[in-house]
Amino acid sequence: MSHELFAPEVREMLANQDYEGLRSLCETLHPATVAEAMKEGFEPDEIWQVLSTTDLRTQALIFEYLPITQQVELVEGKARPQVGKLIERMSHDDRVDLLQRLPPRVKESLLRLVDEAERRDIATLVTYREGSVGSLMTTDYAWIPPSLTASEAIDQLRQQAPDKETIYYVYVLDEPRKRPEGGLAPRKLLGVISLRDLILAPRQALVRDLMEEEIVTLHVEDDRRVAAEVLARYDFIALPVVDDDGGMVGIITHDDIIDVIQQEATGDLQRQAGIGPIEGSYLEARFSNVWYNRAKWLLLLFVLQTGTVYVMNRYEDKLTIAALVTCLPLVLSVGGNSGSQAATLVVRALALEEIVVRDWYKVLGRELLMGGALASVLGVTGLIRTYFATPPSLVDGPNLLTKLTIVLGLSVALACLWGTLLGSMLPIFFRWLGFDPALISSPAIATLSDVSGIIIYANVAILIFGLT
Repeated sequence: MSHELFAPEVREMLANQDYEGLRSLCETLHPATVAEAMKEGFEPDEIWQVLSTTDLRTQALIFEYLPITQQVELVEGKARPQVGKLIERMSHDDRVDLLQRLPPRVKESLLRLVDEAERRDIATLVTYREGSVGSLMTTDYAWIPPSLTASEAIDQLRQQAPDKETIYYVYVLDEPRKRPEGGLAPRKLLGVISLRDLILAPRQALVRDLMEEEIVTLHVEDDRRVAAEVLARYDFIALPVVDDDGGMVGIITHDDIIDVIQQEATGDLQRQAGIGPIEGSYLEARFSNVWYNRAKWLLLLFVLQTGTVYVMNRYEDKLTIAALVTCLPLVLSVGGNSGSQAATLVVRALALEEIVVRDWYKVLGRELLMGGALASVLGVTGLIRTYFATPPSLVDGPNLLTKLTIVLGLSVALACLWGTLLGSMLPIFFRWLGFDPALISSPAIATLSDVSGIIIYANVAILIFGLT
């Protein structure tokens, strides 16, 4: 909406060289709104013209809201001192994400334009494993020593605030410690105090008496999923990140966690559909990557589906009655649908840690009951549908119709029950093996259900019709 509303206005100001109007727009609107207005149809030079009308801090805020692919395009276009200064003012985690996506040549040229202290910070953050808390955190946090009074702490925070990502939580750190091998170790985290509590405290109260010492922390090597789970559990705005010795190395903020949750949910959804995960948005993802991810799953499913052909050939001489072949798709669809439903519920429950692998027997018991209840409804529906809706041309007399009705009703019920158990147990089995349970995608469940559905249907038919 903001793109449609403000993009024409930005274009008109650029055409008229109304730089004062552009400055006012950049400083009045939210940075995300300005970035959205320039998201499509603007050349890099035009975006730089808009950004250059305002101060570096505002430039950095707007720049961070641009899509990462657009950021890379802007930075690659021209290596200029302005870019180095802008990177210095960006959020620490956002700028590391940008630099990691740049070609080595461009990254090196930009780092030479960045202040030495900022270069050291960037060099530290890029060493952490991708997907870890360390790769997401920012070192841009507010801190105070425990010896200050509340009044002194507020004065110190007033000086820190313009350059910090958030000051709602203020971390209390001890004196710097020397490493045995030389250099200074991160200051140890002693406690935390909210800005609200600090403002409301008596002016002469000591920080060490006001701070909360029971602190929820993350380890720098924790997986990013852990950060999302902890932040969601405690509803914090930010969480401190510590190293093995309890030294504070950074913070994870709620906006970074929202991005993680969105990425993880998108990845799980793509894996369940048998197409991912895919890097980037739908239109920005490279065609070759999307093709590869989709092709490999389709090829695997195609190979699995050959099992259906084998089973059909195996029972071909048994299913000689035309009506049996005609009704087969009903059985296959029930198994695939019930299995996909169960798999979706269990995969999501595993992702949210509502269940763990050792709860498999609870899930099995629940899905046995659920599968039985669903099977009874579908089985009865299959009985009624077959008895009253089968064309007379497909059956030779009431005896054949009765047998066909029993075969279809019983097969639908069994296929539904089996599909439900298959869909619920396979994700847990995959988690037990150490794999992502979302890899058991809905298409894979449907394919396996097809093979087993044919076996169920054929054997029920053989039993009821007495085929040999």
